[in-house]
Amino acid sequence: MIDWLALLLTVVAGYLIGSVPCGFLIGRRFGLDPRSSGSGKTGATNVLRTLGRKASAAVLVCDMAKGAAAVALAAWVFHAGLPGEVAAGVSAILGHVFPVFIGFRGGRGVATALGAMLVISPVVGLVALITGAAVIARSKVASLGSLLGAGLALAFVAVLVAAHMEKALPLLYCLLATLILALTHRDNIQRLASGTERKIHI
Repeated sequence: MIDWLALLLTVVAGYLIGSVPCGFLIGRRFGLDPRSSGSGKTGATNVLRTLGRKASAAVLVCDMAKGAAAVALAAWVFHAGLPGEVAAGVSAILGHVFPVFIGFRGGRGVATALGAMLVISPVVGLVALITGAAVIARSKVASLGSLLGAGLALAFVAVLVAAHMEKALPLLYCLLATLILALTHRDNIQRLASGTERKIHI
């Protein structure tokens, strides 16, 4: 039976954790709001372009930690079960994309979604991580790696659920996360289709 109070607390906590603006805070140490240049986002890719590798790596780790922390809090503090973990993960992504602390202008949600997935279903999370990293290393296109990583993770968890090797809720999380990432990458998808998407220098 679902504990609705615990579920509500995980949603609120997940959103607030996701709203912690890592890219913005790290950017301030360098005297720059990453939203003022590049793509206007606070994620690791835009920080890479505007502030360099070290700052980008710090943002990447911090944003992944937000997703992982939100799910871990749901599981181990609120004891909300798998429904709470999924709700916390999705809420953390939304918090990252629409952070209450900096005027609801955040990042695209990739690293936070990945961090949450690594706790909800580590095997699926690793598939997304390895796929995304391999595509980015090969193509130097961050958006392509992010979207393909999410898509392959969704397909992989669907196969696991069909084979009764995984529960259905991680599939729901992957589906919702992939939909959110597709929406936050709308402009990237258009540039990928037209062959004008920018590459990164790792």
